[in-house]
Amino acid sequence: MPRERLSAVILTKNEEHQIVRCLESVRWADEIIVVDGMSTDRTVEICRRYGAQVIARPFSGSFGEERNAGAEAASGEWIIQLDGDDEVSAELRQAIGQVLTGGTTHAAFQIRRKNNFLGHWMTHGGWYHYYPHFYHRASCRYEGRVHHLLKTSGTIGKLEAAVLHYPFTSLEQFVVRQNRYTSLEAQEMLDTQGVLPQRLVRYNLTWRPVKLFWKSYVKKQGRREGWHGLVFAILYAWVHFLKWAKYWELIRDRQRQEIACASSSQG
Repeated sequence: MPRERLSAVILTKNEEHQIVRCLESVRWADEIIVVDGMSTDRTVEICRRYGAQVIARPFSGSFGEERNAGAEAASGEWIIQLDGDDEVSAELRQAIGQVLTGGTTHAAFQIRRKNNFLGHWMTHGGWYHYYPHFYHRASCRYEGRVHHLLKTSGTIGKLEAAVLHYPFTSLEQFVVRQNRYTSLEAQEMLDTQGVLPQRLVRYNLTWRPVKLFWKSYVKKQGRREGWHGLVFAILYAWVHFLKWAKYWELIRDRQRQEIACASSSQG
């Protein structure tokens, strides 16, 4: 059976400090497609130096749309979706190569994502997880804005090999990024689900963060990661709280606007 082609799709914005690591790890792919969110640094220049096709477009507010745009521009039968702070491990390259040459009945594969948290590789606490970012282009498409889901018409297999992820180098960078993501998530919740019951909002602002901390630190054994596990569990719970606090703020602002409009129309 002839080897099927692989396209690496990479989302970037101002990644000049680490994009080389990602590009080097996929030089063996048949093509590299970069969807760039209008970087102002040397990201695009570096990507083109590696022979990548660069699609420059302002961020739409939906990571799912960005990934789909990259896949639509690709010519390979198979796609691996990456971010600029990812690196394909040697083990994953080998596992993907076996799929491309040996064939499969699956339309997509869950692959490991191993996260580097402040210089420490996390294997407990829920941050050494699977995600389906290796798939057959004709059978799959993303839906959703931030926590986008891969929709497929076929079955999903599993590979134990990992993408290595370097999401941030400092807590300040983490806070800045999560502040952006939680704003997008809160707006998506309001747009898709409307105004949810107050009891549900209250639960997600109070007990749910406590349960998430317990889940990460105790149930998923984040405590085995030492101080890194403790700090991560606290941040994990805080991100959930922040998203719901911003959702509550959006609801409050909308209600105020509706009251103001009603008052002006009556006057």
